[in-house]
Amino acid sequence: MSTVFYPAVFHKAEPDEVGFWVEFPDLPGCFTQGDTFEEAFSYAQEALGLYLDDEANAQSFSSPSTVEHIQHEFPNDTVMLVGYDSIAYAKKYKNKAVKKTLSIPEWLNEEATKKGINFSQVLQEALISKL
Repeated sequence: MSTVFYPAVFHKAEPDEVGFWVEFPDLPGCFTQGDTFEEAFSYAQEALGLYLDDEANAQSFSSPSTVEHIQHEFPNDTVMLVGYDSIAYAKKYKNKAVKKTLSIPEWLNEEATKKGINFSQVLQEALISKL
């Protein structure tokens, strides 16, 4: 998966409260809120990322509904697509180093060491180009 979009429902807070609360009808338990619409949208992107990243490790999730279908269910609220890009999310939230052990031929190790090549950097660049 690279990028997927899910419809989010932006509910205006009660008259005596400030802001918006957001739900993703296709994703049970995926909620957030914000004081402004912009803040709520930003938090919705983060909530969607947290939900899908966690769910992707545990099980597959349902395909997104259409905006029209969700708008029909929530005619008095704002429905918008919110995107989740798995690569961008990983770059932002999963950037800690992970140690990997690998094997290369001895001659290659010797030549690369002589030239002062940074093995970690080369591996990262190669993996990024493959992805």
